[in-house]
This record gives sequence, structure tokens and C-alpha cells, in this order.
Amino acid sequence: MSRKYEGLIVLDTKGKDTAIDELISTVGQLIEAEGAKLDEVKNLGRKTFAYNARQIEGGHYVSYIFNAAPEVIVKIKASLDLNEDIYMHNYNRQG
Repeated sequence: MSRKYEGLIVLDTKGKDTAIDELISTVGQLIEAEGAKLDEVKNLGRKTFAYNARQIEGGHYVSYIFNAAPEVIVKIKASLDLNEDIYMHNYNRQG
């Protein structure tokens, strides 16, 4: 059974030479590779954190709306935990 989810992902771009759009599409491809179907990608822009965590002052926020089975979320989390370009990621079920 497929459900709609929103994944809010904060990209760590500190010291990276790659373009933001390239990182956004790479993360989208990783999500699709785990079995999800992307519906929408919203680039929310760079935001400064309320406090300086791990010597990072801010991150680039991206919202991914996708359809996936509940067990796919576990696979996506495991896959994105290994990616050093991702500072944080959180998933919420829509509807």
C-alpha cells in the first residue's frame, strides 16, 4: 500500500563545490532508487540555524513529496544517513 509522504531534507553545503541543483537531484534519485515515486520537489532555500550545531551555521532546505510504502521509508532513511551531504532529514505522512 502506497502512501504520500513529505521528506524535509537539510543539505550541508559548507565547503562543497557542487551546485545546489545537482545535490537536490542526486537526493531525489536516491529516494527513487529505494522504491519511492517523487511527485514534487520544493527548493526552500538556505536558512540559518537558531544555534550553531556541529560548526555549521545553516543549511539548504528541500522538501520532497513522494509516494511510497511504509517499509520504503526505513530504506530511504538508511540510505540518506550514509550521505555526507545531508545534515538532517525528517519524514511526515501526508493525509
